[in-house]
Amino acid sequence: RGDLIRVLSGLMKRQGSKGAFDAIIVETTGLADPGPVAQTFFVDEEVSSRTQLDSVTALVDAKHLPLRLADSREAAEQIAFADQIILNKTDLVGEAELAQVEAAIRRINPLAPIHRAQRANVPLDAILNRGGFDLDRIVSLEPAFLNPAHGEEGHVHDEHCGHDHHDHDHDHGGHAHEDQSIRGVALTLDRPLNGQRVTQWLNALLQDKGPDILRAKGILDVAGEDKRLVFQAVHMILEGDLQREWREGEKRYSRMVFIGRNLDEALLKRGFESCAA
Repeated sequence: RGDLIRVLSGLMKRQGSKGAFDAIIVETTGLADPGPVAQTFFVDEEVSSRTQLDSVTALVDAKHLPLRLADSREAAEQIAFADQIILNKTDLVGEAELAQVEAAIRRINPLAPIHRAQRANVPLDAILNRGGFDLDRIVSLEPAFLNPAHGEEGHVHDEHCGHDHHDHDHDHGGHAHEDQSIRGVALTLDRPLNGQRVTQWLNALLQDKGPDILRAKGILDVAGEDKRLVFQAVHMILEGDLQREWREGEKRYSRMVFIGRNLDEALLKRGFESCAA
């Protein structure tokens, strides 16, 4: 982190005479933990006042991902932290294998769009200027990502029944092996939330479980408030803001997605529901 701050400060001093940069791309080594790198853009005052973190992009090797996930903790962490994924070398595997690799990625990170590529041939305008950490751009958290096709591990029955779709999820014993690994958990509530209670709960949760919660995002319906409360978290750093007003006729609900290690879904669900107004 110290190196990164020094380099960024040096770049900013040097650009003073020559006009501004369009962007700075930080390429980490293959085994880096992206967490501290991302946090630098929120924590260091000089860096956060003059730059804005646009995106964490993970380049995933379609052919070797299953091996990497088995032998390297960092591989899963990099996928979990990303807000977009370039799935590379797709020409080296068949369609069935690709579907399996994509399912593995979605289990770890249900929110990041996946760009299929060969020799990383992704148009730059598809992956730059994404505003991956811009609260105004969190417009929806659609659980379609979280709802694998029928028969796939992790399938949850119809989302639209609204209230009980999580009650029967991971209680059938087959998921114990997953608890050590990183995965995404989505929670939905169609009753308004008590704003103070949900803030306290989130703060306490991040204090307690911060190192294990890599990223989180939410869109919340707060009782007595016309605007949507949007939040995101990177490890223990939480930021939130009232965003646009709920539209006329728009279905109001609260949804949050946590991506992390050893997440206790039942406990998260209970905590979330205890914040109902």
